[in-house]
Amino acid sequence: MVTLTESAVDKIKELLGREGHSDYGLRMKVVGGGCSGLQYQMGFEETPGEDDDTVESGGVKVFIDMKSALYLAGSELDYDDGLMGSGFQVKNPNATNQCGCGESFSV
Repeated sequence: MVTLTESAVDKIKELLGREGHSDYGLRMKVVGGGCSGLQYQMGFEETPGEDDDTVESGGVKVFIDMKSALYLAGSELDYDDGLMGSGFQVKNPNATNQCGCGESFSV
């Protein structure tokens, strides 16, 4: 399914702690949009949906709906805090094309 790097786990735990929701999980979702057709969405939720897959990595729960799971299978979520900017990055082996800015993809 989806794996998280150690830096992604650390950042998610930091953000959840800052918001006072250390028991929440990360929702990863794929939606239509962007110049390449599909975009990633992420946010925090208290519980998974009825048809969600739940993955746990490093003590972080990740909720993924069935439709998004098709696009995210085998992906890795990383967090980069580099000089050129910081943020989460999805390394998706299913993506066949990605826009120049890296915000959207196609399969």
